[in-house]
Amino acid sequence: MDKAKELELKKIATEIRKSIIIQTASAGSGHPGGSLSGVEILTYLYFVEMNIDPKNPKDPNRDRFVLSKGHASPLLYAVLAEKDFINKDELTGFRQIYSNLQGHPDMKKVPGVEMSTGSLGQGLSVANGMALAGKLDGKSYRVYVLLGDGEIQEGQIWEAAMTAAHYKLDNLTAFLDHNGLQIDGKITEVMSPEPVDEKFKAFGWHVIKIDGHDFNQIENAVNEAKTVKGKPTIIIAETVKGKGVSFMENEAGWHGTAPNKEQAQKALEELQKQLESLEVQG
Repeated sequence: MDKAKELELKKIATEIRKSIIIQTASAGSGHPGGSLSGVEILTYLYFVEMNIDPKNPKDPNRDRFVLSKGHASPLLYAVLAEKDFINKDELTGFRQIYSNLQGHPDMKKVPGVEMSTGSLGQGLSVANGMALAGKLDGKSYRVYVLLGDGEIQEGQIWEAAMTAAHYKLDNLTAFLDHNGLQIDGKITEVMSPEPVDEKFKAFGWHVIKIDGHDFNQIENAVNEAKTVKGKPTIIIAETVKGKGVSFMENEAGWHGTAPNKEQAQKALEELQKQLESLEVQG
């Protein structure tokens, strides 16, 4: 990836992080920590990789994305707003009673949302269905899904993993947002799913491990996944919960706690300084 493109993506990612803070602070609730950790993954998918059109969100040939960790909806909404699927003005209505932007994404109300998610463990099964349908219909679209590392404690994930391998869904790529934390603390202490890479290999998946905040590594992994035939791919992305906001980073308490007015102001000031630094570079 050339430096100019990487810089552009970093700027977009920073704007998305600002939108995550604005949403959760406006609502006084939500999940900022795991939304911030997945920013680079979705930024790359939506602004580089996926064949999608905000003016034609139901194009049958479009690529699909499923947010299996549906509580990270502020991330998805921020990306959809940045990509012009929805208006940025809607973001301050996050979790409000008459808003379309509820705590978990609603496919019937929000353009660009492929599946209503929130019940953890179900997203990979849905992505399997989309990928299998694409093969049966002779379509060339690809399906991407973002899993949480606490989420993979759910048994349905492993049923779905077995299914994806059985049906040789090589048009399916899963990302694991491996930030190591869930609402009750470290995943290894709550209910360890490790070693994640060896488990997915045993279930018949192609496994790639990357730094989930490095756009070049994300790009290389996505491109590698497209060359794999006869099996699905999982990209295990090592990430930092709360990434980009110093006082939120690696703190499990920010899993489902919204910043108050003062904290939001501090976070937005930090992110604005990051953006200004990037502007100087470009």
